[in-house]
Formats: sequence, C-alpha cells, structure tokens
Amino acid sequence: MLDSSTPAACPAHAPADHPKIKGEKVGILLANLGTPDDYSYWPMRRYLGEFLSDKRVIDYPAWKWQPLLQLIILTKRPFASGAAYKSIWNHDKGESPLMTITKQQTAKMAEVMTQRYGDQVMVDYCMRYGNPSTESKVRAMIEAGCQKILFVPLYPQYAGATSGTANDQFFRALMAETWQPAARTIAPYFDQPAYIEALARSVEEAYAKADKRPDILVVSYHGMPKRYLMQGDPYHCQCQKTTRLLRERLGWENTEITTTFQSVFGPEEWLKPYTVDHVATLAKEGKKSIAVMAPAFSADCIETLEEINEEIKESFEAAGGEAFLYIPCLNDDDDHIAALAGVIENNLKGWLD
Repeated sequence: MLDSSTPAACPAHAPADHPKIKGEKVGILLANLGTPDDYSYWPMRRYLGEFLSDKRVIDYPAWKWQPLLQLIILTKRPFASGAAYKSIWNHDKGESPLMTITKQQTAKMAEVMTQRYGDQVMVDYCMRYGNPSTESKVRAMIEAGCQKILFVPLYPQYAGATSGTANDQFFRALMAETWQPAARTIAPYFDQPAYIEALARSVEEAYAKADKRPDILVVSYHGMPKRYLMQGDPYHCQCQKTTRLLRERLGWENTEITTTFQSVFGPEEWLKPYTVDHVATLAKEGKKSIAVMAPAFSADCIETLEEINEEIKESFEAAGGEAFLYIPCLNDDDDHIAALAGVIENNLKGWLD
C-alpha cells in the first residue's frame, strides 16, 4: 500500500544544508467509516465516544448531548455494541470485517493504479473514527513525497454524516501541515454507470444461486434524521435515484424492488420506511421470500453482517417470512474495484494523464 521508498534529495542548485525533499508523487487516500480496535469495553467506548461526539452525526448542542452521552449512553452501549461486534469479528486477523475488507480493497486498488501510473502514485486507506486515523495517513503520505492527494470517501451517496465528515477530517489534517499538498475530494458516484452495473451484477448472481427467486428486493440504506433532508442534505434523493437506476438496469417492475432505511437512533423521526418494520409488513402481506442489499455501504460491516443478517432477518421471520437472502456489499469484487478506479482516474485528470 503506502510506498515511501522514493529517495529524498536536495533540490537542484540548493545549498548543501537544504532539507532533503522526497520525489513528488500523487497520493490516493481511501477513507471508510471506522472500526473499534477491539470489541471489549474500553476500545468500544473510545470508538463510540468519537463517533457519537461528531457534530455531523449528532448535531444536538453539546451542553445537552454530552452529559447524556458520557454518563448514560457510553456507560451501557459499549457492552451491547461489543457483543454485536464479537458476533461478526474476524478472529483470525484480530480485526473487524470492515477493516479486513478495506485492506483488501486498498491492495487491489494499489495494484490497478500502479499498473496505470507506475511509481507516480501511492495508495493507502484511513478511517474517519478509530485507527488508522486520517491525520496519521495524511502525514505519512506527505513524508513520502505526496505533493498532491486525492481523497476518496468510500460512500457512493453523499451525506453530511458520511462523506461530509470524512472530508472535514481530511481538511483538518491538512491544517496541521506546514507545506500543504494540493488536495481534491471526489464527488458522489452513486449514478456512475459502472457502479450501477456492479450492483446489478451482484443482484443477478445472487438471484441465479437462490433456490427460489425472491418476491421482492429490499434496497436498504443507512438512515438519517428526516430533519437533515429538510435542511438540504441530498442523501435521501441520491438513495432513491440509486434504486431507480438499479431497477432500470435490471429491467424490473416497481413491484419487484423497494427502498428502505435502517439503523434508526434516538427519539426523532428518521427517513422512512424503516427496514426493520417494512420487512415485517412485507411478510404479513404475503411476500414470504425477500432479498436485502445495502448499496450505501462499500464494505460489509456491523450494519450489514449483524443488523441486516440478524435483527432485520429476525423481524421478517417473526412476521411469517420464510426465505431471507442477504446480498453482500460489493466489497473487493473486481467490478467494484473497476468502478472505483474509473472514478479515481477521472479525478486525477490534470494531475496524471
């Protein structure tokens, strides 16, 4: 991944005591949500504390939110969240599935970019919350000679609580640098044909392997308070368009696919319909076989492996559902890597051609 092998040298015509400078490269920094270092209490508490203190995620006034968070939520929630993480943990590697998959994605992307640009680029990853931090990876890239960095939040649809906060952290990291690199961030890629094609192929492959064709495909996106939509966040609209483009590519009728939102947190109204309730409604309406996918996630994580495959599946079966098919995220699938590579190459134009 990160390659710092380029030797440092003094600039031409500089005095002998001039600081040595690494040969110029372009950094490509993939960014994902984050993961606790372990599922035990204190690592979980640190991770949740950082995540739930982000004003992009929870925008309540600190005087109101922080006492509740520190004294109540972070006293109890690390136990429940830790148990959920333990149920999906990659025990062989000692890390969460999100970490494992992000490493795999980065390795594949590094191979593709090296084939395309040679030693002019270096590819690495960071996490918005937890480790490796955005700051540490920006610092490492600059030390390795990156005078330009393309920052790539791994979220197809834009939301302030995902892409927005990842970009915020990237810019904060740049603020600490004496010699700031030129910087770019990518636009949402939810409507890119190659991304939609990758989603469609994952559905077609899953349906081809299923014993029985599901009655309906539930396209479940991570939720957010409805208030954020009313304030101008485009996430809801981009999710709806993702589903429409996927349906059109598959050539399906409206009755074969539906959009829902999961991971509701707190007392206020979130984007609806809620996945956990809607799958139960579908079962009661006679749709005994469903498939569920989660296109807002670039990698399988706690929200897919535990929430969808356990909580949401249980809701469906408790209401009379019989066959539940989860279609994995695109992860390090070659079609997904090719789609992301196309987005990255478009954003490198003018820097590398």
